[in-house]
Amino acid sequence: MREDFLWGGATAANQCEGGFDQGGRGLGTVDVIPWGENRFPVMLGDMDYKDLNEDSYFPGRDAIDMFHTYKEDIALFAEMGFKCYRFSFSWSRIFPTGEEEKPNEEGLKFYEDFIDELLKYNIEPVITICHFDVPLALVEKYGSWKSRKLIDCYVAYCDAIFRRFKDKVKYWITFNEINILLHLPFMGAGIQFKEGENKTQVKYQAAHNELVASAKATKLAHEINPDFKVGCMLAAGNFYPYSCNPEDVFEAMNRDRDNYFFIDVQARGEYPAYAKKMFEREGIVLETEEEDFIVLKENTVDYITFSYYASRCASTDQEIIQKSTAGNVMASIKNPYLKASEWGWQIDPLGIRITLNSLFDRYQKPLFIVENGLGAIDKEEADGSVIDDYRIEYLKEHIKAMIDAVDEDGVDLLGYTPWGCIDLVSASTGEMSKRYGFIYVDKDDAGKGTLKRSRKKSFDWYKNVIATNGKALKNQE
Repeated sequence: MREDFLWGGATAANQCEGGFDQGGRGLGTVDVIPWGENRFPVMLGDMDYKDLNEDSYFPGRDAIDMFHTYKEDIALFAEMGFKCYRFSFSWSRIFPTGEEEKPNEEGLKFYEDFIDELLKYNIEPVITICHFDVPLALVEKYGSWKSRKLIDCYVAYCDAIFRRFKDKVKYWITFNEINILLHLPFMGAGIQFKEGENKTQVKYQAAHNELVASAKATKLAHEINPDFKVGCMLAAGNFYPYSCNPEDVFEAMNRDRDNYFFIDVQARGEYPAYAKKMFEREGIVLETEEEDFIVLKENTVDYITFSYYASRCASTDQEIIQKSTAGNVMASIKNPYLKASEWGWQIDPLGIRITLNSLFDRYQKPLFIVENGLGAIDKEEADGSVIDDYRIEYLKEHIKAMIDAVDEDGVDLLGYTPWGCIDLVSASTGEMSKRYGFIYVDKDDAGKGTLKRSRKKSFDWYKNVIATNGKALKNQE
């Protein structure tokens, strides 16, 4: 492993920050996504949040209140030895409606203080510009990313943060898991569907607008500070053919392409041939401008980031397809060779090595794993400790496979930031009980708890992994 490898952890404003009505922040999409039975209909864009019951609970509004506790939390990250910390800005904290002439100074000052606290401990900030987060006013006025108007709003937001933090931040990520737009359109991009709309057309138009916005942001970043490194991100995890039937192999290839589509554009600068053919078959006609394709071609990303939780299987056999398991939003056929988490996510450490190789072979750009981890129910012992050996086992095997991809296969990897390094609200389910962290936060699914932070067993384990640059794992066969 490189000596400057960026070990750390990852969170997002919409899942941990809270303070939704403080510091001049405007409402964002996360603030209207409820906990409970209506969560998925809203995230899918099929149910209007305005139709929710008045007593609905919105877990993202207060989350774990990092808005007030960030100094305490960053001190714990520093104690673990973090070299970097990946987090996101809340767009509506900086532009409350998305269209102000000037950014909200209180919001910028909050993030400046946050970044300064990280730098005090020599922790490199890795910032996601847009992590499942759109100012609600832009949803109401323009239909969010359905409209090209969002491109200008996003670029103005980027201009404000690039200029403010040009001497304090090096690593930027334009959109979190950009391909989730296809699976949970409202959560991913603030997209709501009207009756009779062609959903596929709407989603790919929004995708085009985000891709152009990402390229324009990349161009702007390099103009403001040539040393900026701008990355893209996808929810990754290869599809395996369920069998050696060529039809299953072909189906797995096509399912992988669905995910690669966004990164093909961001890393290579043009729409791939398979996507153009798909548009023809589906009758999709994108609203574009001639300069879109120039800006896409001339402003590819510097590095590629991704989340990895599980691999998936693909088949054309309808009987087998019925035997699906849960996944990170995207359900998959159950792999008989793998165990699964309490939420049905298949545990596949070798899959992270396969994914690293697939992406590096395809793009030949530096990679960065910015999410990986095990969501599990943690039990506090009588003395307040949390013995999360299952989490240690999951991370140990994935990190070892990651190291093999670097040392044995030659993958160029910048860093590793496991997801939810401190317990936070689950993006998919809205639960607190689905915990990922090294740090336990006292809060339950209904929003009750003291918010007290405490170290889990995995806290010291990960601290040792970082201190030895991963070498400690060689003694943990």
